[in-house]
Amino acid sequence: MQNEANEVTEQEVSEMVRELRVALGLTQEQFAARIGVTFSTVNRWENGRGAPSPLAMKQIEELRSQADLSDLRIPEEGE
Repeated sequence: MQNEANEVTEQEVSEMVRELRVALGLTQEQFAARIGVTFSTVNRWENGRGAPSPLAMKQIEELRSQADLSDLRIPEEGE
């Protein structure tokens, strides 16, 4: 779901991060290590209390691509 300004909502990011992590079979700590952030950062993202930086989103996209999870949609701003 997009808000009226066509921006990605924190809820969409939260769901995407959790779905990707679960699809990869990783704990929050393992997922954090794979993309170069802390466990608490991933926990905040998944609980809707923050969103990945552009650099972190790039890492997440690369991880998704490497895992061949192309059917898992990565929300982008401006959609």
